[in-house]
Amino acid sequence: MKMQSVIRAIYPAQCVACEAQTAEEHGLCGSCWRETQFIHGLACDICGAPLMGHGTATLACDDCMTVPRPWTQGRSALVYDGIGRQMVLNLKHGDRTDLAVPAARWMLHAGRQIATPDMVVVPVPLHWSRLLSRRYNQAALLSRLIARGLGATHVPDALRRVVRSPKMEAVGREARFAALHGAIAPHARRTHLLQGRPVLLVDDVMTSGATLTAAADAALAAGAARVCVLTLARVVRDT
Repeated sequence: MKMQSVIRAIYPAQCVACEAQTAEEHGLCGSCWRETQFIHGLACDICGAPLMGHGTATLACDDCMTVPRPWTQGRSALVYDGIGRQMVLNLKHGDRTDLAVPAARWMLHAGRQIATPDMVVVPVPLHWSRLLSRRYNQAALLSRLIARGLGATHVPDALRRVVRSPKMEAVGREARFAALHGAIAPHARRTHLLQGRPVLLVDDVMTSGATLTAAADAALAAGAARVCVLTLARVVRDT
């Protein structure tokens, strides 16, 4: 019997959401799969939020029609609600770094129309003080796996968080954008890696888009040809 089979017999694969036994590693059980709100079908071409209706038309959601975005296209794998919200919070705050494996797989599927091997994959950065306390940047865990899946260049330190912004959970849209304006800058020693290249920005969740706006502005300031964004989850109104 192979060692992997022995390990599987002792430690059977578990659902990444509820720990029920599953057939494969890094997956969801049938019940959690049905409850997880994957974004399929018609979606905003700019942020990936689900839209009413069917088809393949290029449309934008109300948020993206109201607020100018510095990036070209965007996709998201899950709605930030229920199991999707639980997974984002566990990845970000719960030391569940193992969740990056299925999350990156879902993100690659969601971003298959916009993510290409010629892109430079860049995570949204954490301020050094938050990185010190959290010990890892969840966006960088995702971006590394996504770059590997694409066969693309990964530059985890292309951008720097130069201002530590306050926590944004109970802050309105205008305050979010004001707090994050100029909070992210290109890394002077990595600028040449972005010049003239398409950039894929990766983050765990998009709420208002203020953080991604600051990051995209920084990538464009570094000379990126264009920017696309890919997130694990998208906050959607009235979910």
